[in-house]
Amino acid sequence: MAAAVVSSCRRRSCREVTLSQVSASPPRTLVIGHRGASGYRPEHTRASYELAIALGADAVEPDIVATKDGVLVLRHENEISGTTDVATRPEFAARRTTKRIDGVSVTGWFTEDFTWSELSTLRAVERLPQIRQPSATFDGTQPIMRFRDLLDLLDETAERTGRELQLVAEVKHPTYFASLGLPLDELVAAELARWNRPERLILESFEQTVLMQLRDRGVRGRAVYLIEARGSAPDLRAQFGRKALPYSAQLTSAGLARLAGEVDGISVDKSLLLTSERDGRVHATDLVARAHDAGLRVFTWTLRPENRFLAPGHRRGSSPRDWGDWRREFALVLSTGVDGVFADHPDLGIAARDGL
Repeated sequence: MAAAVVSSCRRRSCREVTLSQVSASPPRTLVIGHRGASGYRPEHTRASYELAIALGADAVEPDIVATKDGVLVLRHENEISGTTDVATRPEFAARRTTKRIDGVSVTGWFTEDFTWSELSTLRAVERLPQIRQPSATFDGTQPIMRFRDLLDLLDETAERTGRELQLVAEVKHPTYFASLGLPLDELVAAELARWNRPERLILESFEQTVLMQLRDRGVRGRAVYLIEARGSAPDLRAQFGRKALPYSAQLTSAGLARLAGEVDGISVDKSLLLTSERDGRVHATDLVARAHDAGLRVFTWTLRPENRFLAPGHRRGSSPRDWGDWRREFALVLSTGVDGVFADHPDLGIAARDGL
């Protein structure tokens, strides 16, 4: 019970009192299957989520976007040419267009231009085929999932195995979708009303506004604010333009203290937890410790074993798709005391955590 008090305390004095009541062993870091087991299967497919569950993930993470008729679907982005076979479908060729999403021009096919009936005919493909060729062999075998399909899968898993996985759900581009008359806070709240597992729910977004809107709609669960290594939040840019508060200002001690009064945790780019020396040595930063002192939980994304995604000092060989010294990098990230890690290969995240 004392450990739970520590995780929810907002004041440093409270944290200092309760730490003396708990064991010296820290809580186990949550290993979150990033879009399922996306290192092994095309992301956001049933096969990917089922494999993450089979590999022992503590939680799974879907990205949520909407269709034209308001159905919530699981895609990394609302532009889907890189994760589905839509570009090969002649019946949808005319849907290719260019849009401005959160200040960036994007060309392709977008979920909000399709009904769910139309999207359900598409099949998923590997987003990184040059890096993950084995996963690409599963291209075309799996349809797109709806958010409710994943919720049903989690319930089926709990009933069949007794394992109640946590859900870390990311709400994507809410300001943009709201401008189209597709309010994701309303749609997500309605879907979660039928699931109602607040003790297993973590909601995250790069826009703090939608997290507050979901809370106002009565959605219970932990709110986690996603933070990039550079730039500023899309909702702040939409409101303040170039005067928007940058992410870097939110990661100062004062910024973290402000966030602690509004959200339960932050989820940061892995590069914010690591710093590299010129000689290739990699060190951990103090961000996790400072955020914990402010009363925030900390998650990080994404643990991946391929050279392309590792710090230079942890790369091995010349090919970006070769696996480098992922054990060293994962262990270094975990040594910061981070509360949760997103991993494309959940089994590797678990191996690194258990190795500590």
